[in-house]
Amino acid sequence: MKEDFYDVLGISKGASAAEIKKAYRKMAIKYHPDKNPDDAKAEDMFKKSAEAYEVLSDPDKRARYDQMGHAAFDGSGGFGGGAGNMNMDDIFSQFGDIFGSAFGGGGGGFGGFGGGGGQRRAKGSNLRIRVKLTLEEIANGVEKKIKVKRKVQAAGTTYKTCSTCHGTGQVTRVTNTILGRMQTASPCNVCGGSGQMIDKRPSDADSQGLILKEETISVKIPAGVVEGMQLKVSGKGNEAPGNGIAGDLLVAIEEKEHEFLQREGDNLHYDLYISYSEAVLGASKEIQTVTGKVRIKIDSGVQSGKILRLRGKGIPSINGYGKGDLLVHVNVWTPKTLSKEQKDFFERMQGDENFTPNPEKSDKSFFEKVKDMFS
Repeated sequence: MKEDFYDVLGISKGASAAEIKKAYRKMAIKYHPDKNPDDAKAEDMFKKSAEAYEVLSDPDKRARYDQMGHAAFDGSGGFGGGAGNMNMDDIFSQFGDIFGSAFGGGGGGFGGFGGGGGQRRAKGSNLRIRVKLTLEEIANGVEKKIKVKRKVQAAGTTYKTCSTCHGTGQVTRVTNTILGRMQTASPCNVCGGSGQMIDKRPSDADSQGLILKEETISVKIPAGVVEGMQLKVSGKGNEAPGNGIAGDLLVAIEEKEHEFLQREGDNLHYDLYISYSEAVLGASKEIQTVTGKVRIKIDSGVQSGKILRLRGKGIPSINGYGKGDLLVHVNVWTPKTLSKEQKDFFERMQGDENFTPNPEKSDKSFFEKVKDMFS
């Protein structure tokens, strides 16, 4: 089971932004690869703390995490949905400010980032789109083909080494302090940290040698996603100039309203209306589910408000904990107009013991039914 992000950083859920950053910096320094060479456990903790900080330092992501936990980022959260898939380049490029003052810039020699002349890889910007899904698509999972306009490197664009940072992507400064000479590094403001500058570019390219291109991207959406959840397609955002890495495509989920079904978590609700005669005599009714139509039996003498539970006919849990249920709410439709013959019949039935309400202990009240529904 995945560790809680607050526990990873050793902070409380009410921690401020400053406390989160301070806790992450402490973890980053403690488990930094330069201080723990060839230590797989330290590297894993380094990645976990970076993933936790990436979520908790963003107010929107933190709010979704506090509400839904890791389910809010399954398949999309952090750096690819799990610490084991994280890229060290991503960590250093996104959180270089955390490491800079302690390790001389972009990672102190790990993964091509060190103060020894390694090059910092710039990352392209992320793209965000919204995808509307039907309940059927959410219940079964779906693969969507989406057209996206993204910036890519133009054919014929060439680059040369940045004359300011000499290809390192960083500018190093040495400051005299009370503790001695301190070396810090920051991204080069001339090349944006890529270490390269435009040499030649075609006329239709922008100042970074990029052009806008429409591309069809396939997005696999797992069953059980919820409104507001965000999936990440790595490397399908805008490209970066030179040898940089592409940003990501962030896919926000929207849920279409269903004609018959209403969703509540993993459970679904269906309002079934039956006639008075069907309630008295019993009936067989066909109802809609997210996997097609099914036929259910209505017992004779059914009471209006009864809830029939069809187990496993709801939405699959995004965490893989089975499926929700379909709750069928039986509503007996009372006729608004009657013929003389029908009216005479019901008038004769007034006072008849079979038509006099006589609820049994097994006939639960409305509030008991609501309680059962959420239990």
